[in-house]
Amino acid sequence: MIFSAIATQILARTTRLLDGRKRVEMTGRMYMRVIMPIGLFYSGSLVCSNLTYLYLSVPFIQMLKSISPVAVLVTGWVWGVASPSWTVLLQVLVIVFGVALASVGEIHFQWIGFWCQMSAVAFEAVRLVMTQVLLSGDQKMDPLVSLYYYAPVCAIMNFVLVYFTEIPTFDMDDFVRVGPTILLINASVAFLLNLASLFLIGKTSSLVLTLTGILKSILLVVAGVLVWGSPIGSLQLIGYSLATVGLFFYSVPFEAIQDFVAQIRKGLVSVSTPSS
Repeated sequence: MIFSAIATQILARTTRLLDGRKRVEMTGRMYMRVIMPIGLFYSGSLVCSNLTYLYLSVPFIQMLKSISPVAVLVTGWVWGVASPSWTVLLQVLVIVFGVALASVGEIHFQWIGFWCQMSAVAFEAVRLVMTQVLLSGDQKMDPLVSLYYYAPVCAIMNFVLVYFTEIPTFDMDDFVRVGPTILLINASVAFLLNLASLFLIGKTSSLVLTLTGILKSILLVVAGVLVWGSPIGSLQLIGYSLATVGLFFYSVPFEAIQDFVAQIRKGLVSVSTPSS
């Protein structure tokens, strides 16, 4: 986020990409009630999700992460950015169950790891919904402008935490071994990923963003099997197939499916009926 903060500041002073910030009435009240919480929740999500890997196995972490769409959906309902729908909830639950089923594996359970991951899910859900409100509310802030405002908050929070936890054990040899080029590339990719996520939230919703993460996991599994010959168990196959079906029914309206089936039936009837 330090790179994102610096990059947006440079873009604001050297290009016109951030001219939209001049149309935003950024008051102290808005900054404290909207921008500051987004930055704090973002930092909380990053810290807690990374801490989880110290206590829990990766399969169990994936199982816990799979409830993120439900958390975002419920948070959106509470925030009033979406109307409650049992149909959408059922579709999301099918996706969540599929991912959880595919992630079943060796579980090393520790309560501290569990609560770290649950906190990360909660922080991320609130952060995503607040970002959606920021991008689609009265201000209709541009994605790049929103990153311009909350990236410094997140960067400062992360730096404070790193100062007390990482810097005391930092070894300069590790930095030399990785190299500044790799770090710069990673920072640039992370900046573009943050920007792409904001554009997606602005054009769709925070729920869609979390569901695309599940789609990414499915595509990675498929690529691993087809390209690298990675083994996949029957439980994983069933779980990801179920999640794929859930994603399909979420993205395609039921009425469109009914129309498609009706067209197929109509075509079959016309083919089977002999012409006179």
